[in-house]
Amino acid sequence: MPGFGYDSFNPLRSFMSGLRKSSGRLKSLRHPNPSGAPKTAFAEDLKSFKKNIFDPQQKFLLRMNRFFFLSCIFAVAVDPLFFFLPVIDNSNCIGIDKKLAVTSTVVRTIIDSVYLIRVFLQFRTAYVAPSSRVFGSGELVIDPTLIAMRYIKSYFLMDFFALLPLPQIVVWRYLHSSDGPDVLATKDALVWVVLCQYIPRLLRIFPVTKDLKRTAGVFIETAWAGAGYYLLWFMLAGHNVGTLWYFLSIERKDSCWLANCHATDGCEPTYLYCSENHGGSERYKNWSTSTPIFNQCNGTDESFNFGIYQQALVSGILGPGNFVSKSCYCFWWGLQNLSTLGQGFVTSTYPWEVLFSIAICILGLILFALLIGNMQTYLQSVAIRLEEMRVKKRDAEQWMHHRSLPPDIRERVRRYERYRWLETRGVDEENLVQTLPKDLRRDIKRHLCLGLVKRVPLFENMDERLLDAICERLRPALYTEHEYILREGDPVDEMQFILHGSLESVTTDGGRSGFFNKVQLKEGSFCGDELLTWALDPKSGANFPVSSRTVKALSEVEAFSLRADELKFVASQFRRLHSRQVQHTFRFYSQQWRTWGACFIQAAWRRYYKRKMAEQRRREEEAANRQSSSSSGPSLGATIYASRFAANALRGVHRLRSKAAALPIVRVPKPSEPDFGVDVDDAD
Repeated sequence: MPGFGYDSFNPLRSFMSGLRKSSGRLKSLRHPNPSGAPKTAFAEDLKSFKKNIFDPQQKFLLRMNRFFFLSCIFAVAVDPLFFFLPVIDNSNCIGIDKKLAVTSTVVRTIIDSVYLIRVFLQFRTAYVAPSSRVFGSGELVIDPTLIAMRYIKSYFLMDFFALLPLPQIVVWRYLHSSDGPDVLATKDALVWVVLCQYIPRLLRIFPVTKDLKRTAGVFIETAWAGAGYYLLWFMLAGHNVGTLWYFLSIERKDSCWLANCHATDGCEPTYLYCSENHGGSERYKNWSTSTPIFNQCNGTDESFNFGIYQQALVSGILGPGNFVSKSCYCFWWGLQNLSTLGQGFVTSTYPWEVLFSIAICILGLILFALLIGNMQTYLQSVAIRLEEMRVKKRDAEQWMHHRSLPPDIRERVRRYERYRWLETRGVDEENLVQTLPKDLRRDIKRHLCLGLVKRVPLFENMDERLLDAICERLRPALYTEHEYILREGDPVDEMQFILHGSLESVTTDGGRSGFFNKVQLKEGSFCGDELLTWALDPKSGANFPVSSRTVKALSEVEAFSLRADELKFVASQFRRLHSRQVQHTFRFYSQQWRTWGACFIQAAWRRYYKRKMAEQRRREEEAANRQSSSSSGPSLGATIYASRFAANALRGVHRLRSKAAALPIVRVPKPSEPDFGVDVDDAD
């Protein structure tokens, strides 16, 4: 058909052309990067290059590596299914389960196709140049040739051998040529192919986990996931041992048949393997109906010792069909003997059986030790905080007993430690936050403290920048019931903002007799306001102010504290705010100013009352004098005497009234005024 150009096609010429192109590419590997393109780049500059090179820290590769890890686990679990292909057919011959063969090969092909994507990505994933690993993440090698050479020298051969479709080829060959002798060849080929490929298919999991650790920083994030990971490996080992035990049971029964198959009885080895040619042979029919081989090799006859494989023969799992029951039974057998280290084995003298039993004991010992050790490590990490609390509690008890502390102090220590554990679960929040970057630390503090700070009336109208400065410097504080936070007369070194709980604030004005003032502080209140006065004073010295009140916790209290030096820094920014508004708010909510205001009002009222009483007395005396002068009587002496008597009586009444009203006026000194004074220009 020359019109369509088929005469110009030459297979030999096409093959030689492809060979020349391949040789040219191989030569380019020896002399990489001939165009002078950059070989390395930083991760942030990788997108500017028009190459399909992936950054090893990309989230896409992280998700793909997790997917590849799952595919490797499935591959390790699917490969032993090829050991289930040999079955004892209903006609007492060894055959191959064709349905399971097709299913196993299809599943394996799909899993290998998924991992083939990883092989392609390995040729396009940059790596950090070893010479740049001085500080930081280093430079990435983006030259495709160098990346390919590195992968070929490391894991390519292992991946290539693991992806060879050898079991698929063996099964495909059997399905297209199902003669009797082919069953034996297929059975023997499957066991060696699967066992040889199982090692690289198992080892390729470690490069995937290595990439996951390099990308995510950690492979297993939670303790329960770590325990489940090692439990999964133990279960996979039980699955593999169970499938191999099934295959070796078939082999052992085959050996029994061959040992009892004699030509004198009309037995031929080909009769032991299922074939379509056996159905038309009269000699095979006569032999199958008269031979005692099947009864001698059914596991109940003592003429042949099956050892650890006798259970498989008696249970009937070697027959075709019912794959779920067969796999579950073998899985249970593998887990049971791995966990018990093969203690229930009753082996025969067959060497391979003894070696298999020894391998199960050693493998079970290693895996069981790894499982218990790692599960204990991971599960202990869950309760490590609880154990630390127990150790700390024990140390505290020993110390208090050694120092002979009184019982009430011991109970206070126990109550405080118990309350702190309930609130924090042993986590040192302050140290945890301090290790974070400044911007992230500011956002966390803002999330935790902004609502509390805005509930404090003194700070509710502050600007956002100042609120951030306050939140950043607040520290968590916990107080138990009946614990004193401040004592009257002690220096005040921090200001407390109440988050939860209630407190009692009491003052006696320095111990003055007859003076007592008590208020209750709740959520949103603050104490230690003397420190704010000290911080706002630009001339304040290094000595802290003295507390004018005693503050005691009435219940468990959770608060945030602001230390003196931190408050000094924050208070320096108050001059940029509306001074009068802050001054009135401070005076209104400060307990010290409230007490002074109450005493001031009380003293003013008593002075007013005293003046009113004096004026009333004067008016009454004048009225009495006018009455005495205007009255007439029989005698002037009697009148004078009566007026004097009335005046003295009035003086006695007024004197009693004055004594009743003249209680001592408590004069509380005016609190120190914070430096709220700012100019209008400064406030703007």
